[in-house]
Amino acid sequence: MVYSLNMIDMNNFLSFQVHGGAGGHKAGDGVAGGVEALLTFLESLVGLSASEMFVVIMPGISAMANIHPMVVHFPIALLVMFFLLDFIASILQKDNWRHVAGGMLYLGTIAAACAVAAGLMAEGAVEHGENVHLIMERHEFFGISILCLSVVLSIWRLLNGGPIKGVSNIAFLMFAELLNVFIMLGADLGGLMVYKYGVAVEAVELTTMDYFQEHTHSH
Repeated sequence: MVYSLNMIDMNNFLSFQVHGGAGGHKAGDGVAGGVEALLTFLESLVGLSASEMFVVIMPGISAMANIHPMVVHFPIALLVMFFLLDFIASILQKDNWRHVAGGMLYLGTIAAACAVAAGLMAEGAVEHGENVHLIMERHEFFGISILCLSVVLSIWRLLNGGPIKGVSNIAFLMFAELLNVFIMLGADLGGLMVYKYGVAVEAVELTTMDYFQEHTHSH
């Protein structure tokens, strides 16, 4: 009963998310349809417990076996942007840009620590075979290397009191570039585990009717 209720509420939420999109042509779409869908969704939340509400509002996170795939996006975005901005700012001699890049480095380091911690917890909780284990070990190596490099770069920058200048900055940027190479290689292995081996993926089998509906719905 709870499962059915949650599925109905989730459908209401998804309807609210997509209602009134640019591709809608049916009567009731647009602003009025979006407001109607929102009110229907809010009404469906009445009487649910906090945990049930969370499942309905955040169905993606609720379905995840662990939060590592979600957390890992933050260090990737922050550390990549740190390197690009710091590199460009070094060429253009924009110290104010480099201060912004430094903030991204510090935040990216914190995010990397969270991602590594979540990944280590996920490693012991996710079922996987020997072939995937070898990939996971290499993925873990890159993740820990990224964390260590970002910590070193953060401490280096903090001890320097700001952007690094001269020849030392060339070495600093080379290590930052190596950090981003590790990010690319680690992300590639993470994608390999998920999209080829289906690690932590719970596939949903489609019935004949589901398959028919999936291939005949209108955009």
